Amino acid sequence: MFLPIFMSRQKTQNTCPCQSKLAYSHCCQVWHAPVENQPQGPDPEALMRSRYSAYVLDLTSYLLATWHPTTRPAELILEDFKWLGLRILRVETNAKSSVVEFIARYRQQGRAYRLHEVSRFVCLEGRWFYIDGQMQS
Repeated sequence: MFLPIFMSRQKTQNTCPCQSKLAYSHCCQVWHAPVENQPQGPDPEALMRSRYSAYVLDLTSYLLATWHPTTRPAELILEDFKWLGLRILRVETNAKSSVVEFIARYRQQGRAYRLHEVSRFVCLEGRWFYIDGQMQS
């Protein structure tokens, strides 16, 4: 069972890393199920939040599985960041595509940074996928 591994990596024992204020078990853990049985987030914001949590928890297989095949890297090596928080600024969605603008804060080598990105998502056969993102200044 994967719950103890995830829970041990979290900042607090019960709160989801995506900062939804829900318990991890009632939030992103649902989407972080083993990839072969994995449901997808019900909407682009939930997928964005679950991908942020996957970065926090080093879930590279989940990140790759939710990346659109045309832009997905062959492998993903995560940087040694300490993720500090996520704030969703804007979500624009229609039936087939979406844009999610967010700010993610992290610390690397004792220094704090902000990642401000506008991410694009697409819906294929009822599943949402991350396509790419454009950094904002």
